[in-house]
Amino acid sequence: MSAIRMLFIVMAALISVGIWLTGYQNVHWFLYIPPAALLFAGITGICPGYMVFRKLGFKGQDSGTRI
Repeated sequence: MSAIRMLFIVMAALISVGIWLTGYQNVHWFLYIPPAALLFAGITGICPGYMVFRKLGFKGQDSGTRI
């Protein structure tokens, strides 16, 4: 597992713990989207946010081996 995928999973866990600590009744439904997307990216390796920003015209990461 790569470091970025592990970062996605840890970020999803931290946001989910924050939602759990505030109580599920006080949380807006919109706050469930980031941990779901991060967990999806961590498990599958496909980042939905990255794909959206690429479609909007932002440049992606170079696949070269520059240092």
